[in-house]
Amino acid sequence: MKAYMFLILAIAGELFATASLKKANGFSELIPSICAVLGYAVSAFFLSSALREIPIGVAYAIWAGLGIVFTAALGWFVHQQKLDISGIVGIALILGGVLVLNLMSKSTVH
Repeated sequence: MKAYMFLILAIAGELFATASLKKANGFSELIPSICAVLGYAVSAFFLSSALREIPIGVAYAIWAGLGIVFTAALGWFVHQQKLDISGIVGIALILGGVLVLNLMSKSTVH
C-alpha cells in the first residue's frame, strides 16, 4: 500500500509540473519554470520509490494514464480547453485501462 501512496505522489508531482509548464511560457517565466523542473524531479523520485514494489510496466501505465486523465481535466476546468467527443472517448478508454489493470490484473501489488 505504501508503494501506491508513492505512486499517487508521483502523479501529483507530474500534474503540478505539467500545470507549471503552461505558465512557464517556453521556460521564459522563472518561477513557473523552476516549479516545473522541481515537480518533475519530485515525480521521478516518488515514481522510483513506487518501483520498489510495483512492477515497472504497471507503475508506468498507472502514472502515465492517470497523468493524462488529470491533465486533460485540468486543461478543461482551469484553461477552458474543451475536448470533443473523440477526445473524451479516448481519455475514458485510458481510464478504463488503468481500472482494468488495477482491479483485474494479477500483475499489480494488492
